[in-house]
Amino acid sequence: MRQPCLVASDIDGTLLDPTERVTARTARSARGVDASGTPLVLVTGRPPRWVPRIVDSLGVAGTVVCANGAVIYDSAADTVLHSSDVDPLTLRDVTKLLREALPGCSFGVERATGGARDRVDEQFLAEPEFHRCWPNPDLRVVPVDELVGYAAGKLLVLHERMTSAQMAVVAEELVGSMLQVTYSTGSGLLELSAPGVNKASGLARVVGELGIAASDVLAFGDMPNDIPMLEWVGHGVAMGNAHPDVRQAADEVTASNEEDGVAAVLDRWW
Repeated sequence: MRQPCLVASDIDGTLLDPTERVTARTARSARGVDASGTPLVLVTGRPPRWVPRIVDSLGVAGTVVCANGAVIYDSAADTVLHSSDVDPLTLRDVTKLLREALPGCSFGVERATGGARDRVDEQFLAEPEFHRCWPNPDLRVVPVDELVGYAAGKLLVLHERMTSAQMAVVAEELVGSMLQVTYSTGSGLLELSAPGVNKASGLARVVGELGIAASDVLAFGDMPNDIPMLEWVGHGVAMGNAHPDVRQAADEVTASNEEDGVAAVLDRWW
């Protein structure tokens, strides 16, 4: 590949090391990309509120594709630019179907507000069972009717006794025509977005506005939610620690996130 016109990177398991930190080498390489005038776009399953710490560590602020493509966020201005949401009726129908098909599962939703720090208590909502399994400090417990009563960028489905892959098989068959089904961790958590919304679609929106061709984009990832992006870009790179399906979909496999695999590739050009 000739020198890329844009670099896109997943965050967890890719840009971050196993302790969820940006290493000095990776930060140095990322800043080199940015200093050259080449856009560096983070593409993540994370919501905007979990992005500022990463941007600060990286030293590069700009457009971030969040929530697996559902939210476009300007980290420099702390502003949500776009959100592709799932409507309340679909949320109700899907949660009903999955609750019956996956006994013991529980639900949460991610909603975009104006920015990472805007109305944080309205961003991550879940039912009590979800909170018991994942007692995240950002999470606010609400009644089920409130949970599915408003549009959301992402529906989360959690199960204590199943893997994400096992859940995905059931969900894809049952609601795959209604929502985009994916996962970024193997530990019993599914992430569902509006139809056609994934990391590729979110990145395509950003790349299109910049007038850059997909063939000139370099992207990195490690989990199944990264596959659409790696297949869409000109050169998709899987991490050495990547899921087998991601390695199969990529054009290249680099070193693991523990070994600065992203930096190893970026250093070819910057």
